Amino acid sequence: MRITLPRLLLAAYLLLFAICAIEPWDRAVWWAENLPIMILVALVAWLHRYHRFSGTAYLFMAFLVVLHTIGGHYTFERVPFDWVTGWFGFERNHYDRLAHFTVGFYAYPVAEILQARRLVRPGWLLLLFAVSAILAVAAAYEIFEWIFAVSADPVAGLTVLGSQGDPWDAQKDMLADGLGALFAIAVFRLTGRRRAPAERTTRG
Repeated sequence: MRITLPRLLLAAYLLLFAICAIEPWDRAVWWAENLPIMILVALVAWLHRYHRFSGTAYLFMAFLVVLHTIGGHYTFERVPFDWVTGWFGFERNHYDRLAHFTVGFYAYPVAEILQARRLVRPGWLLLLFAVSAILAVAAAYEIFEWIFAVSADPVAGLTVLGSQGDPWDAQKDMLADGLGALFAIAVFRLTGRRRAPAERTTRG
């Protein structure tokens, strides 16, 4: 079997997942944080059968998977990130903000699919659609966190919510998602990639 970047990244994720599954801070929180990522990885693996993403897209997608898996082990509030907190003088652990920023990186593969399949005409509309898709997912995830927080064990619910006492946490998380999407789209624009719409349709 030829080792490719997607297979290498998948193997790295499975190894990280196995390590982080050992004695997490809270098993209920671990499940709540990891289940969306497991679904995401499965979705990307399924899409791989029908669309060949670029290496840049796969690397962009890997950032969130790695950060979120680590965050699920410690909980985002407790990830060892003190050096950043101390360096900038923050009053809270901003590891979750970094993870949210990498959510926006998925605008890159979204733009690739839209361009390759000609689902949206190339140009500003394609870029806007990719960013809007990320903002929609960001809002949906904040709703998921809210539902979990009010329906789960109070301690686990507040841990998954991860507001750390900030009343504007959800809005700031979505802002981080959006800024990450703008960054990814800027990279996509600068690469100037042009992909054939039917470069790959099936895997034999």
